[in-house]
Amino acid sequence: MATDLVDLRVFQEAEKLADKVWKTVAPWKHFEKRTVGEQFVRAADSVGANIAEAQGRYHYGERIQMLYYARGSLFEVRFWLRRAYQRQLVDLTSGQAIAEHFEPLAKGINNYVRSLKEQRSDTTLRETGARYTVKADPLSDLPFSNLKDEVFSQEDISCLTNPLANAS
Repeated sequence: MATDLVDLRVFQEAEKLADKVWKTVAPWKHFEKRTVGEQFVRAADSVGANIAEAQGRYHYGERIQMLYYARGSLFEVRFWLRRAYQRQLVDLTSGQAIAEHFEPLAKGINNYVRSLKEQRSDTTLRETGARYTVKADPLSDLPFSNLKDEVFSQEDISCLTNPLANAS
């Protein structure tokens, strides 16, 4: 398991998405940058920023919550991509180049959440020469503790895979 933020594949993919969106928006005219472009870039940056914040949190529940925020930001990127495409700021090829990051990010966030939940559920403490068992899950009363392991359903991933379909 990765110990440093930059070693996380999902974080690396989020950085690629953010950089691709930045390079796409940078040459736009002032009005387009100020209206659509800034929100588009902020949303793309927010995916990676929330993954980074999740990595920096101590409690599993907080880490998982930050990954749900990353999920929301990825859907926001999809929204802004569709608007940019509809307003002819992004052509189909550029739009597809951005969208190709959506599925790996969605699956990476799912895997990260699953990994955190598995770590959290391993309640056996291990010390040299002694074994202790925690009897209750201290996070069981949190509102997101009963959610499925999947942050993104297969339907969500399918929706993200082809964001420019029916954009008109």
